[in-house]
This record gives sequence, structure tokens and C-alpha cells, in this order.
Amino acid sequence: MSKRTSTKYKIDRRLGENIWGRPRSPVNRRDYAPGEHGQRRRGKLSDFGVQLRAKQKLKGYYGNITEKQFKRAYTEASRMKGDTSENLIGLLERRLDAVVYRAKFVPTVFAARQFVNHGHVKVNGRRVNIPSYRVKVDDVIELKDASKDMALVLEATQLAERDVPDYIAVDHNKMVATFSRVPSFSDVPYPVQMEPNLVVEFYSR
Repeated sequence: MSKRTSTKYKIDRRLGENIWGRPRSPVNRRDYAPGEHGQRRRGKLSDFGVQLRAKQKLKGYYGNITEKQFKRAYTEASRMKGDTSENLIGLLERRLDAVVYRAKFVPTVFAARQFVNHGHVKVNGRRVNIPSYRVKVDDVIELKDASKDMALVLEATQLAERDVPDYIAVDHNKMVATFSRVPSFSDVPYPVQMEPNLVVEFYSR
């Protein structure tokens, strides 16, 4: 389903971390950057470099998000009451493609974007094909009847490498999920350490 296999693995290798926790990630075998000079010793990052890396890691984790979309989410998070880094995570986790991925309807965040784009997902009974669509608390996300028996979907529900977080209630027999609440940063099951506070520092320079 995902056409960006090589690209997502390049993201892993460039960052030097298996950011999705996938067992086939090349970082598990080669923990150095891709390219001719990938095995050179990495220099110490400046404060700006550390912040940039944190932003690239968080942005990369959510798949095909553009810089414009990601910065827009930060700007909105900064205008909301409360902690900006917590607000940012909440907004990212409310993306429809993120919810489809968290519910284990698809195996990867890249597949989630394409799955939504192709019209396989309904929200509260209405078809939604916009991956960045923002889900609200108590929204019901379900797959179209014709999509429930797809091999991609059946494979994803059986994945042992990740669990469905408790802010999403899922019935895999009916292929229906309910977005129960907006998660805090500590609720989100990132396979690697994310640092949204550094992302806030990057944009607020």
C-alpha cells in the first residue's frame, strides 16, 4: 500500500534511529547514515542541530507531513491554552491518518495516508479522504465494508510489534475505532524518545 518504502527507511538511517520500531528497519543492521560518507564519525551537534533533529524526527514519524503542515500545527498549538509541546502532540495524534495507524488498521503511517486518500475510511458514517482531517473526541472511525477484508488490513491487525493505545477503543471484528480522548505526550507509544519541547524551542527561536 505504501509507495515510500525506500524513503521511510532513509529517514530511519539518516536519523540513526528506528523511529517506528519496525523489525525490518535497516538501522537494526546498519546504525550509520546512508551514502558514501555515512560511516564517518558524527560530530557533536550544536543546540540548533539538536533542536532541528528533534523536529525532523517528530515530523518524519508522522509520515508525509510537509514542513508547512507541521509548522501550522505548531502555530496552532502555541495559540492554545496550556503547554505548547503537549498541545502539538495532541494535534498530531488527532490527524485521521495517525488514528487509522494507531488503531492498527494499516501497518505503517505511510500506508495510513494512502489508505485514507483512497477513500477506505469513514468518520461518523461519512467517507473522509483527507489524511490531515482532525478527529474529535468520541468520533467513530470505521472502514468501508469492501475494505475490511483487505490483506493489508488483516495483516496489520495481527502485528505484534505495537499495541493500540488506550485513548483509542477498537473492535477489530467490526473494524471500528472510537477516539476516546486527546492524549498527553506521555500517553503516546513512541518507539523512540521524542522531544517536542525541543521542537517548540526550534520554532520559537
